[in-house]
Amino acid sequence: MKKKKYQDIISNHFREHSSIYLFVVVLFLMGVIFGAIVVNSLSLTQKEDLFYYLSQFFGQVSDGKVAEPYDLLLQSFFHNSKFVGLMWILGVSVIGLPVILVLLFIKGMVVGFTVGFLVNQMKWNGFLLSFVSILPQNLIIIPIFIFGATLSVAFSIKMIRKQFMKKMGQPVLPLLGRYVLAYLGALVILMMAASVEAYISPALMKFVINAVQ
Repeated sequence: MKKKKYQDIISNHFREHSSIYLFVVVLFLMGVIFGAIVVNSLSLTQKEDLFYYLSQFFGQVSDGKVAEPYDLLLQSFFHNSKFVGLMWILGVSVIGLPVILVLLFIKGMVVGFTVGFLVNQMKWNGFLLSFVSILPQNLIIIPIFIFGATLSVAFSIKMIRKQFMKKMGQPVLPLLGRYVLAYLGALVILMMAASVEAYISPALMKFVINAVQ
């Protein structure tokens, strides 16, 4: 019975917010595409400078001179949790709705730029490196960001309707309670993503870097 209840809750959530999810996913993908296009607008000097620093980093990974996994885990978790926390605050603030969408677009742009730059500079080897260094943790992080952005946008829209259109609906307190619980759950999953980034991605990167050298 409980399993059926949770399935119904999840199904109703996606059905209720399907249009927001579609908009958010398209916006994120536009950011990815834009980020990949930006790579081609860089000058040769800029590309060389970036690739130099990237090569230095890959050399450190190959030699095992990266930060301790525990430090990487904390850094990754706090970085991503701050991003999600900012979206949460913007959703509550009501006026932060456009900023939530801008943040998600920028996140997509960063992913697109990173992958695009690696492929542009290193071709097939760059694709392999982006696959092992970016994909594993982002398989968890990106859905959480999309989920978080959707919740924030939906909550913000509901608050706008209540405040400015004087529309009656669900009481604010239960909505806020579910909103908080959803973000606490997102933080737990972000800790899993941080563990992948700290313990799995560096090992995969080291293996690929040593293989392509």
